[in-house]
Amino acid sequence: MQSGLPTVQLLSEQLNMSSQYMRSLLKSLTVQTPQQIIHEKVIEKTKEKLSTTELTISKIGYKLGFEHSQSFNKLFKAKTNMTSLAFRKSFKRINSI
Repeated sequence: MQSGLPTVQLLSEQLNMSSQYMRSLLKSLTVQTPQQIIHEKVIEKTKEKLSTTELTISKIGYKLGFEHSQSFNKLFKAKTNMTSLAFRKSFKRINSI
C-alpha cells in the first residue's frame, strides 16, 4: 500500500499508460489536469469525513495522505475558501437546525 497522496505517476502506472497520455486524455475529457482531479477527490473525501466522523482534522489529513496538517489545511482552504474547522462547524450547525 502506498502512503501519501496519490500521484499522477502512480495512477498512470496503475492504468498501464504513460503519465503524458493520461494527462492528455483527462484534459480532453474533463478539462482538468490529473492533479486537479486528485485534489477534487481529496476535498470530497475530506468533506465526507468532516461531516460523518469525530476524527480530528489532523487525523483526517493524515488518513488522506498528508504528512503535515498545514499542507492539508492549506489545500482545503484553497479549494473551498474556508478552513476545515469552519466547514465542520457549519455542517454541524446546519444539521442541528
